[in-house]
Amino acid sequence: MTQPAQQRWRRILSLAWPLIISNSFWNLQLFIDRAFLGQYSTEALGAAMAVMGVFWVPMALLQGTASYVTTFVAQYYGAEEYDHIGPTLRQSILVSIVGGLLFFGFIPLAEPFFRMIGHELGVLQLEIEYFNALTTSALPTAIVAAISGYFIGLGRTERVMILNGVGLLLNAVLDYLLIFGNGGFPEMGAAGAGLATGLAGFGSVIVGFFLLRYDRDSARYAVFGSWRPNFAVMKQFLRYGLPSGLQWALEGIAFTVFLIYMGRLPNGAASLAASSIAVTVMMLSVLPAMGIAQAVMTLVGQHIGEGNPDEAARDTWSGVRISLAYMACVALSFVVIPDVYLLAFQNDKDPLLWQSVQHLAPQLLACVAIFTLFDSVYLNVSFALKGAGDTVFVSAIAAILPWPIMVLPSTLVSGPDAVVDAWKWIIPYSATICVILIYRFRQGAWRTMSVRS
Repeated sequence: MTQPAQQRWRRILSLAWPLIISNSFWNLQLFIDRAFLGQYSTEALGAAMAVMGVFWVPMALLQGTASYVTTFVAQYYGAEEYDHIGPTLRQSILVSIVGGLLFFGFIPLAEPFFRMIGHELGVLQLEIEYFNALTTSALPTAIVAAISGYFIGLGRTERVMILNGVGLLLNAVLDYLLIFGNGGFPEMGAAGAGLATGLAGFGSVIVGFFLLRYDRDSARYAVFGSWRPNFAVMKQFLRYGLPSGLQWALEGIAFTVFLIYMGRLPNGAASLAASSIAVTVMMLSVLPAMGIAQAVMTLVGQHIGEGNPDEAARDTWSGVRISLAYMACVALSFVVIPDVYLLAFQNDKDPLLWQSVQHLAPQLLACVAIFTLFDSVYLNVSFALKGAGDTVFVSAIAAILPWPIMVLPSTLVSGPDAVVDAWKWIIPYSATICVILIYRFRQGAWRTMSVRS
């Protein structure tokens, strides 16, 4: 039976609003980190942006893989195969633990890597300190992603809001203490911001296991069984989860190279700081679209489990319409009132540097305005495809398209405002990937897919 459009929108929004708030909490952590670091020093702000770009590549692979448990849970739930849910969750947590521990192996590589990038000496040291401290966050972030994926797949998205809310509060307090050396703690600067993120993540993990332990359906879904590796379940999970994680990692590699190059342009410190502001604002602005896309992914997975792809398609297009309506309003604000978004980042310690940033950032926000319109569509369609199990195609597109359309053309720009011309290339990239994924979705191969063994 087809649901009326109004009822469909209500269902999507009822799932999405806790995810929107939850994603806001997670991204607000990054915003607080950068705002505090911007107050600490403009160089620290630029360093944080460069490090997050580098750190995000392997982290996206791990986090994206762990969180793909959402699709498994949703499809098993829709098919009423409840006894498969818990075993898949446990294997995703084991993958998270192994991957998180491997991150500490990046510490010896940090200094030679960032020296190779060639940023200014003051920024270089901050990059190394921040990256090494941030490795502590990989393990808890991945575990929280797996636990969150379980609750999202069941449609109980309010639990995810609790997890990320705890992380936000802990991170804000620890940032205040560790960056500036307040409350008797040592002044750690950029390293303090990274360590605060890691410690806050472990707080969220504790709350996550508490929610699992006392969840009313934990026995029904066999959440707490054997924690030994089940290689058959793990293989099935990684078969679909790894390509899902690769989508974000591959896009992350391209965007990281893009951002690193911003720091090597003329007036590199200002270009990097302006890019940091643009990315931070962009990430905050797309949160509602991301939450709606996650809700769409859950509904698509459940409908595929039920054997009802037509309903999955309707939910997908409803998600696209909701996201576009919201994003059009936000994009307009980037063009009309860009200076409002700069207030949180203002730093008067280096007036000349900030003057350059203040000149560049509004122009970058104009590029972001157009990008986010396409991105709101891209998020919903790509998440819908992944909700069915079409992860290989999505990751392949993410591997190929950014380089010839965005990254390589941006290296050909020159002049004092070269960063603005470089950022303009994100627009044709976002438009192209959006058109390709819409075509893939309309072809309908996803309708007969399933991740269930």
